[in-house]
Parts: sequence; structure tokens; C-alpha cells
Amino acid sequence: MFKPKNPQQAPQRPTSALPLDECLAKSYGQKQPGRKILNHCHIVGEVAKALLYRMPNWLILELFPSGSELIAACHDLGKVSPTFQEKIYRGTEHYQNNSKPELSNANPEIEKLWGGHAGVSQATAQALNAGRYIPEILGQHHGYSPDLGIRKADYDEFGGKAWQERRSELLAGLKHLLNCDFPIVSSELQAKALAGLTTVSDWIGSGSLFDDPSHDWQPNIDKALDNAGFVQPSLKPDLSFFDLFGFEPRAIQQQLISSTKTPGVYVLEAPMGIGKTEAALYAAYQLMVSQQATGLYFALPTQLTSDKIHERVTQFLTKILTADSPHQKALLLHGNAWLKQTELGVEGNPNGSWFESGKRGILAPFAVGTIDQALMAVMNVKHGFVRAFGLAGKVVILDEVHSYDAYTGTLLDELVTALQSLQCTVIILSATLTQARRSALLGQAVSANAYPLISARAKQGELLELPVSRPSSRQVAIHCCQADELAFEAALSRAEQGQQILWIENTVAEAQEVYRRLSALDMPIECGLLHSRFLKTDRADKEKKWVYLYGKGEKNHQARQTQGRILVGTQLLEQSLDIDADFLISRFAPTDMLLQRLGRLWRHHDTPRPESAQCEAWLLTPEFNAAVADAKTQFGKTAHVYSPYVLCRSLEVWQAQTSITLPDDIRRLIEATYAERQEQGPMRAYLAELEKVRDKLKQLALVGLSKAGKTLSENKASTRYSDQDSVQVLLLKNYRHTADKSATEITLLDGEKHWLPRNLKIYDKPKWRELAATLLQNTVQVAEYLAPLPTNKDNLKWLEDYIYLGKQDNGESLLRIALVDEADHLKSLSGGQALPNYQLTYNLDFGYHAEKT
Repeated sequence: MFKPKNPQQAPQRPTSALPLDECLAKSYGQKQPGRKILNHCHIVGEVAKALLYRMPNWLILELFPSGSELIAACHDLGKVSPTFQEKIYRGTEHYQNNSKPELSNANPEIEKLWGGHAGVSQATAQALNAGRYIPEILGQHHGYSPDLGIRKADYDEFGGKAWQERRSELLAGLKHLLNCDFPIVSSELQAKALAGLTTVSDWIGSGSLFDDPSHDWQPNIDKALDNAGFVQPSLKPDLSFFDLFGFEPRAIQQQLISSTKTPGVYVLEAPMGIGKTEAALYAAYQLMVSQQATGLYFALPTQLTSDKIHERVTQFLTKILTADSPHQKALLLHGNAWLKQTELGVEGNPNGSWFESGKRGILAPFAVGTIDQALMAVMNVKHGFVRAFGLAGKVVILDEVHSYDAYTGTLLDELVTALQSLQCTVIILSATLTQARRSALLGQAVSANAYPLISARAKQGELLELPVSRPSSRQVAIHCCQADELAFEAALSRAEQGQQILWIENTVAEAQEVYRRLSALDMPIECGLLHSRFLKTDRADKEKKWVYLYGKGEKNHQARQTQGRILVGTQLLEQSLDIDADFLISRFAPTDMLLQRLGRLWRHHDTPRPESAQCEAWLLTPEFNAAVADAKTQFGKTAHVYSPYVLCRSLEVWQAQTSITLPDDIRRLIEATYAERQEQGPMRAYLAELEKVRDKLKQLALVGLSKAGKTLSENKASTRYSDQDSVQVLLLKNYRHTADKSATEITLLDGEKHWLPRNLKIYDKPKWRELAATLLQNTVQVAEYLAPLPTNKDNLKWLEDYIYLGKQDNGESLLRIALVDEADHLKSLSGGQALPNYQLTYNLDFGYHAEKT
């Protein structure tokens, strides 16, 4: 046993260094010495070279100059240091303290003072004049920028001159093996792409195929890249829009398709339900099949991303991919299939932070993900540069972009600019942009006020603003209702007549309360609840059911007509889901969101409806003058979700509407809501409050965009305004250890049982990944203040192989875990209350619910 030394203890001056061929990069199996450092770094360099070989020449010419593979290979220069070598040798069998005199004074505990071996890599590259940006790339290959302070490569803590000479020897060896020198890196964005290449190559080069140092590694390079999902797609050429979607394109769709034949930035402003998604996907197909794009990233709003959009993109891919393309197996899309079949190396393992498909999707040729993941590509966030690397060269579709969120807008403007430098094509879809917001996204003045509208700026081309013929109009009756009881009566009455109703609230708690009231009634109607606080597996099942009942198609229509229904939900219902209601009730929200919700009303012209149905929406509002006088009281919980000023401005516009015509009135309503003007009285105070928040959020955004300062953890680097950090919560019915604690049996909420053996990753990797994917499907994301208290990580050793627990010292939120008893109450692992002062419950009807006690 080794006794830990005082981390602050000053190291004694080293006199000699280990020979380079005795320096280890890692251990192997059951405490055996693993690959030597020169060998491991060479592997990572060859992985990077092979990864670049799979990219198109136009992308390499712009972002990855000759010699890029040497940067990747040099990531672990800092492992040639006494503290790291002492740490790695301690983990091997038969090593005794002081058995290597060169390590006798080394204290691994002090590595945390300078960011571990990555910090030494950065100092070494600086001393060896590697070139601009390259030292920082090496220093941040674990995600964070190290804090070296005044330390330099030949400092005693790093082993002095003797160890620096060994690191110089390692660099010379890598230059010889790879037959190249460092490239010139010309910009910060190019440095981001190269940092991503370095880190991803390290992850792959550290994977299981390279574990055994006695095995020949060269034949495994291509296999490892295939396993990680870096496989070039094989696309069918010359497919028409009809071939992919089964109908001829509308005029709006055709005009976008005609405008996006070369890379650039394109904004499509058009009403809900006209097929913006299909138009953007076909535009992406054109660019990919003409080899002007390497893949597709479809970005949707944070945490509200619907699993149903994955199905739509999957159907699209099955049409465009050849039968022999591995992506036909949903290898690179979403959920368990991909997690089970791909191996990204150490960080992408089940106990690594990049195992989840939500993050790893950004590296895949095709993925649906959140705008958050894309926004973090331009922020000083852990592994932000990996996201930049993953997006390079792709078509990036940004869907559901609104005028409301000024904070996301600050980042979004930066993202659009960065994506162009990363050789991406950007397609922005929105039903509700102001002229000012469109101008900011395009980075130049705009003049057109038509609607619908396509703004097209091809790479190195002029901005074109292209009005599009309007689709057929429909009139929606609007009723501002100031009494919830009347809305309940209206919903029940219409449901009894066979109508399919949507009721949208702005918070999960309010949606749960409405559903509680409706479901308690003894009536021949079906009620449902859909929000973001269901387990992933439960939410997927619920979405599938309600999209079937409220969707399009003959079978759906037959099911629809069997009885009346009321589906209650949150903002999830206003985006991503292709659902069609006969009657809408909505808690009041900003104009952008209300228009999105109206897009779910009478969405499809061929949907059968009861004779009593009218195209009508009831908005649950306070009285306007009362709202202006005391917005926070009158709007209730909604005022914690949306700005009171924007709510009052929106209500001022909507209170006078008895009907609106879509899409004709969309531009008018949006501009009336957001036009700048002088305010008086309470409205002046609300505006001042909003401006204060905007300034604060802009500063936060600028901190996130800053290249200097401490790297932010992902959960602390807010990409949009929220007072609440959210955390992941794993819910189980029970768990029990074997007597020797070699395995743990867990019981999921549906009663399914699984064994989690220790060290399963060593002898059955596919099963290990499958179990980890299953655990992720049984998590729910909730606000941190409503989550169970964290469990001491020492009590979660049985889980740490299967799910990423988080690192508190890096500012990351820790995984929370709770047991759900027979009464649906959440308990701590020891059986106590999961969260003091709150009663937490979970069941299939209501999802995750928190009630203050």
C-alpha cells in the first residue's frame, strides 16, 4: 500500500528520467503494463491520418493542413513526466515503491494543481515552439484548458530538464514515424477543428482494439473508425422529392430546394404545417449527393426535442441510403441501437460523459439533436471543440428558431457565423422571425417584409430575398377566456361530441394539475398527458400513441373517430410533433409560441372532423389592464417562464383578436409584438427589467463565447435563459447486491430485472453497452432544485461502470438516483425521503411530480 503524500509538498529536484521505452501510456487488463507512450501516440496519429483520409478534399484544404496528424499524436507528450509515470506504475502488479529510482520523489497527487498530464503537454509544446494555437490544443484534449500558472516545461514539478529532454525525444520520434512536422494553424476556428480531431483520435486510439500491447495495431485502425461510426455514407443519386416523401413539392418547398444548390446560409420563414422539414431535408440531400456536404445535423430546441422527428429523419435516410450502407441499420441515429453498436473509445464508453446519443450524434454523419449541442461548439465549454469538429462540413438545419429568446440569439448569431467558417451549409427554419432577428442571423441588413420569405446567401454570393406565393389561408376563431372553469366545460363538451382537443400549459406542474382534474371525471372520453418529465422510455411510448391518434393517414383517422379525446401537455406539443387537433386551449404565451400552437389546429385538410368542430382556439388570459398593473400575479407561473413585458405586449396584440387568418397575419402579429417603442408606467418597469435580464444574459453569453478564462462545464454553460440548472435522475424500483458485491440486480419501474456485474466491460462489451443504454432510457431530466439529493459516490461504485456519474470538482452536475416505492413515492437508496420538504412521485400517468410539503 502506498501512503499518499502531501499534495502541497515541494518536490525534490529530479536527477534523471526514465528511458523513453520504459514510459507507459496506460495499464492493461488486470494491472498489467499497457502500451508504451511512443506506441500509443503513434497509434493516435495514425488514427487521425485515417480519419482525415475519409474526409473530402475541400474540407481538408480549409481546416486540416498537412501535419494535422502530428498534433493529434502529441496530445500525450505530458505523460512523459515523473508524476504520471509514478501514477501509472502504481496501478500495475508487482511494482514496488522506489523500484524505479527516477520516480522515487514523484507525487501524483500534485498533478491536479496544473491539470494533469495535459498541462505538461501544453508546457512542453510551448517550450519546443510547436507554433501558434498548438500548445493550447494539446492542453485541452481532455475538454478543459489547464491552469499552468507560471509553470514551464523544465520546472522541477514536471521533472526538470532531464524529463523535458525525454519529451523532446518523444516528439522527434513521432515526427519520424509520421514523416511530417507541425502545420501552421491560421485561426481560432481552425484550431477548434484540430482540437476536435485530436481529442476524437485519442478517444478512438484508446479504445479496446488497441488495449493489448502484444497485438499488432495497424490492422485495427480502419476497424476502430468503422466501430466509432466514421463511415462514409453511400447515397442513391437522382432521387426526386416525390421519391423521398411520396408527394410533389409545394411551391414554397420547391423554391427553397431551387435556392440551396450550393453551400451558404438560407432562412425559410413560412407558416406551420407547410412542410419546412421536408424542404430542408431535400435541400440537404442535394448538397450531400453532389458531395458539397459530409452529412446532416438537424437541431431542435433544447429538451423539447421529440423522438418523433428522429422517426421522420430515419424514414428519410432509409430512402436516400443504398442498401449496403451501414447507416441503414440506424447505426448513427438515435437511442439504443446506435449506443449498442458503436464504440467511440474511452470517453464514449458507458461510464464516459460522451456515451449518450444526444452528445455523440454531433459526430455522426446523420443525427437529430438539440440546438444546445450545436451552440456549445462556439462556447468555452468542456469538449466544445469536439462539437465544432463534428459539425464541420455538414448541412446544419436549425429548426423552430424564434424571435423570443434574445439570449439564445446572441449565441445563435455567433454559431451561424462559425458554421460558415467550418464549411457548413446552414438552413434556418422559422414561422415567426422579426425583420431585425433575421438581419442578425444573416449578419447583414435585410429589407423585404413579405411572408412567406426565403433569404438566401450562397457562399461568397449576394443576399437574395425571395418572396414566395402564400399557401391557402385558413381562419382561426380566437377567444380570450379569463375563467379556467369555462375552458374545462368547453373542452369536455367538445370531447363528448367526438372532437380531438389539445390543452397546452406553460409548466409541467400546471399540465399535471389540469390532467388530474380531467382524468378524475367519469366520462366516455380519453385523456392523456405529455411533457418532458417522463422517463425516456415512457415518453417515447406516449408520443407514439398520441401521434398515432392525432396524426395523419387512413388508419390514424379510423382510430381518431372512435371517441373524443383531450391531450394535455406543455411546450412539447407546440413543436416537433405532427399532430392535428379539432379544438385548442392554450395558456397564454408570447406571440411566437401561440402561433406555433395554432399550427397544431386543423393542420391537415383531409382530417375527418365531427360536424360540430370549428377551427377555434381559446387562450387562457388575464384581463389586459389587470395584467399590466401586476403581471407577475396575473400571469402566475407563466411569468417565471416568459418575460412579463413580452407577455403584456403579446396580450395587447391578442386581446382584440376575435379571429386571425393564417398565414396572412403572422408577420403583422410578430412585428406588432416586438416593435421597439417608448413605454410608460408599469410597462416601462417591465421593459427595464427585461433589458436588465437581456444585458445580464448577453454578458453570460459573452463569457461562454470567451476563449479566455476557465472552461465551463456543460450543465453550467447555459445556452439559453433559465434560472434552473437541470440534472439527470435514474429511477429504479429496487436494487440488491450479491453477498460478495460482485454484481447488483436492479429492478426497473416496469418490473424488468437486470444484473449489473462488476467488470462486465472486460469480458462482454456488447452486453455492457446494452445494459448502459437501458439505464439511460430509465432516466428523466428535472430541475436541480426538484431532484433527489445527490448520493455519496462511494455508495455508487456498483453503477460507475454503467453510467456517467459526473465530476463535481469540474463543476458538473452529479447523477441523481432514487427508488420508487409501491405508492409511487421517490426514496433515497437508504429508504429515506429523496428530497427534504418535497414529496417526489413518479408514475406512468403523471410522470415526475414534485409537491412542496
